[in-house]
Amino acid sequence: MSWVEQYKNKVVSAEEAVKNIQPGNRLFLTGNCSVPKTVLSALVERAPHLEDVEICQALTIGSADYVSPAMEGHLRVNTMFISPNNRKAVQEGRADFSPVLLSEFPLLFKNGHLPLDVALVHLSPPDEHGFCSFGVEVGLSKTPAESAKIIIAEVNNQMPRTLGDSFIHVSKLDYIVPVDYDLPELTMGADGPSEIVENIARYIAELIPDGATMQMGIGAIPDAVLKYLFDKKDLGVHTELFSDGVIDLVEAGVLTNAQKTLHTGKIIAGFILGSKKLYNWVHNNPLIEFHRTEYVNDPFVIAKNERMVAVNSAIEVDLTGQVCADSIGPKLYSGVGGQLDFIYGAARSKGGVPIISLPSKAKSFSRIVPLLKHGAGVVTSRNHVHYIVTEYGVANLYGKTIRQRALALINIAHPEFRDELTQQAKELHYL
Repeated sequence: MSWVEQYKNKVVSAEEAVKNIQPGNRLFLTGNCSVPKTVLSALVERAPHLEDVEICQALTIGSADYVSPAMEGHLRVNTMFISPNNRKAVQEGRADFSPVLLSEFPLLFKNGHLPLDVALVHLSPPDEHGFCSFGVEVGLSKTPAESAKIIIAEVNNQMPRTLGDSFIHVSKLDYIVPVDYDLPELTMGADGPSEIVENIARYIAELIPDGATMQMGIGAIPDAVLKYLFDKKDLGVHTELFSDGVIDLVEAGVLTNAQKTLHTGKIIAGFILGSKKLYNWVHNNPLIEFHRTEYVNDPFVIAKNERMVAVNSAIEVDLTGQVCADSIGPKLYSGVGGQLDFIYGAARSKGGVPIISLPSKAKSFSRIVPLLKHGAGVVTSRNHVHYIVTEYGVANLYGKTIRQRALALINIAHPEFRDELTQQAKELHYL
């Protein structure tokens, strides 16, 4: 039977597809800007007839009816990264959070720690050989999909065909739901970066050498950095995700990937978050290769890129260099994501530059603190940290004593808190 005939035989409605989900099943839900909203909506409609269905996921963009209070006892999310649309459910105990490095997220399913009954994925239309692409979200989805007993795939005419290790054949799909709708868009810094973000971005740009390979995490700061790199030469990208900002750098001849020591000439990523312009740009673009996150985020793979620059954000940093990026005290907020993967990978890279960035204060509170809040999670340990950047400058903590670290961090704290921090550091016998 040809793949075309197989495809036709597997086409069902979303309502028919989700009838294959049974009470007690564990599902994988593809995320980021690739949430299969038609199938997910059908699952929510079916939920009253289901009990104890677990939905495993990472970051998801869009509405989240599937984590509403009405789903209790029927659908329960187990997220490995807390996104705004499910944060309240996690904090209220209606959804679960499983801490895990992003590099190890797909391996939970592949290695049987979380056996999957069903994977809900979102694909491009098949090519002439019957291969569909995972499109804008490859890294976190391909391995879990291959690990599931049943694959339910939305095949969307609007999903770009991305290249690399990004394909699955029609023969591997169990149920196909054809759809045609625009993907959700997430534009970084859509309202324009603040003066504080601009100042942080300028300091970070000064740390990036010509020929560097870059990872840019989620948020306004990493995206703002890209605007200050147009005087650089032969930059490259190896990152879990990127957004629209890379397009201008490529077109300006700055981002050539020519000096990369791994995957020379290619942008390597796991997924993208951006606008329709970005989705159109990556479609069939041989400059970009998408790979599984367990490869892209492997610190020892990352370290093969010389002059590897990692830029990540934090909620607060204490005077010894401990970085909290996933909680506000005990209140769970996000997750480790790829921060530790890339900070450690960049640290192991020849000429690498691992950077943690954050504004010096939030409202009336310093984000450089003597001690992390009670219950705060340490994402990057004081042993892994190198550069901390605020709008007041750069503190290089690597190889420094606690006294030297405290002094360096106080120097880049907001001026209104420096005297207080100095006094607290003395009381802690750091100074």
